[in-house]
Amino acid sequence: MKHNKKRNTAFLFETLISELTKSIVHKDGKKKDITKGLISKHFRRGTNLYEELQLYKTLLDTHGLERMVAEKLLFEVKAQRRCIADSDVFSEQSKLINDMNKEYDKGVFSTFVPNYKSLATLAQLFNSAAPIKERVLLESKIVDNLMGEEERKQKMSPVDNLVYKTFVNKFNEKYSETLLEEQKDLLTKYISSFADNGLQLKMFLNEEIGRLKNAITEAIASEEIRKDTQMLSNTEVVLGKLGDYSKQEINEDMVKGVIKIQQLVAEINN
Repeated sequence: MKHNKKRNTAFLFETLISELTKSIVHKDGKKKDITKGLISKHFRRGTNLYEELQLYKTLLDTHGLERMVAEKLLFEVKAQRRCIADSDVFSEQSKLINDMNKEYDKGVFSTFVPNYKSLATLAQLFNSAAPIKERVLLESKIVDNLMGEEERKQKMSPVDNLVYKTFVNKFNEKYSETLLEEQKDLLTKYISSFADNGLQLKMFLNEEIGRLKNAITEAIASEEIRKDTQMLSNTEVVLGKLGDYSKQEINEDMVKGVIKIQQLVAEINN
């Protein structure tokens, strides 16, 4: 089924949280206040968006249940969702989208959201127009997720500042001549992502994937690449991968892929 992320309440909320995080990191007080205002306005207790968001969170944050309990929970969530009129949710989403279009550039709806696939699955579950077969398959998948073992949170021992500094120095000495600056930045943030739950890494990748997309798009428009059918085809494949990365959770394979594309973009620019 086709999924419209602008009509996904949880995606809109996560996008605002991402904008709020960026404004705090960049010390943009004006943008921070605007974003906090939008969250308070559209997701305050009592709104239909708030009620639907709680249902998303219930299914996303629950794990380790027995099958009977998982099925019961899903049944109750669906029952509560039916109490919310689709037309009311649509209306509130439209007002939020309108406000976001006024306050942010068009790229805001391309914000990287790590759990995008899960959000899309739940949005389809809440879609009353979804075919019966599709809904049954989705429900089975969701029950499996509710039964899955809760991810163990690894307790990381605090890293001694001297040890960390020594590691970084060795890393820079080894790769300073072979890696691009943007590649070293990505690897450094990936290696140290445990320290802030991956916040800096997510922020970096969100901006870096956008930069790479723009660079590849400009390359495709160049006469040199358009004349070479094979090169044009390969470049379009790379652009497609970047689009996929913006919807996936961060893992080692993604980081490796982005590093390769960073090298490709550098070669194109040179």
